[in-house]
Amino acid sequence: MHNRWHLSLAANIIHSGGIIAYPTEAVYGLGCDPLNPEAVQHLLELKNRPTHKGFILIAADFVQLRPYVGHLSQTILQRIKKSWPGHTTWLLPANPDVPFWIRGDHSTVAVRVTEHPLAAALCRAADCALISTSANITGHTAARSALEVRRKFRGSIDYFLHGKTGHQKTSSEIRDSASDNIIRP
Repeated sequence: MHNRWHLSLAANIIHSGGIIAYPTEAVYGLGCDPLNPEAVQHLLELKNRPTHKGFILIAADFVQLRPYVGHLSQTILQRIKKSWPGHTTWLLPANPDVPFWIRGDHSTVAVRVTEHPLAAALCRAADCALISTSANITGHTAARSALEVRRKFRGSIDYFLHGKTGHQKTSSEIRDSASDNIIRP
């Protein structure tokens, strides 16, 4: 596991608008402060990703996600909490104040309480949820190691938290909280 110094440095870079690469449950992810429009714009440009798609937010616990989420019924809250921490991303009603660059053209926000210990430690060190997107150019294969991220992004990433990805073979399942339908297996 990483020592506090690495996590503190990563958190400082996030808070100053940087992009971090780190392992997640299945692939390496890229993350930044979701409320920093310049950092998010930089991430969109790096990935060649359209803004209308929105992003997934990861967190160490639901408390870090709460500011982004609108009203939830007890039934939905119980359903999502059974799967967390875990490999399931839920589409939840977005708080009306959530910036468009997080939710894209959607009325929902995609959120996950990560089960990956290093990704969760990064969220705790930064004391906030993070934008989390696979480390790839849109339409290409996601990186599964820090070396692959370095090759794909050639010096464009501000900091790397080195570690192993989890045992999942695919990106997180995405489920709609209202219908419980699987959007992405």
